[in-house]
Amino acid sequence: MPERHSAHRSPDEAPRRMRPAPLLFEPEAASADPEHFFDLESIDDPARLLERSTELALAFRAAADRATEFQAMAAAMLADPKRFDRSPPDAIAARVGWSEDYAKKMVEFGSDLLRRQGLPD
Repeated sequence: MPERHSAHRSPDEAPRRMRPAPLLFEPEAASADPEHFFDLESIDDPARLLERSTELALAFRAAADRATEFQAMAAAMLADPKRFDRSPPDAIAARVGWSEDYAKKMVEFGSDLLRRQGLPD
């Protein structure tokens, strides 16, 4: 199984990019049917069902990890002491339902990501 890109890697590790499986968007008519999920219910071959559902699971994990990185970078930007409207960690936490400790860790992680990208945090 391919290695996941994780928001919880050590600061020494370089970011890894995983190529997610292509996601096929649900047709609008399918949203009315709660049993419908990316056409998985229509796949009769168990081997193909396992393959496609695994592709989707990996793609969703990769998307969630990438979204977490963007959350962290946004938190770092909001907490930047150079901003006149700087947000403290408790305010950032309240905005998104995090604990204050988690917000502090996300600000730190986001600052690290921004530094690696050469962007000001």
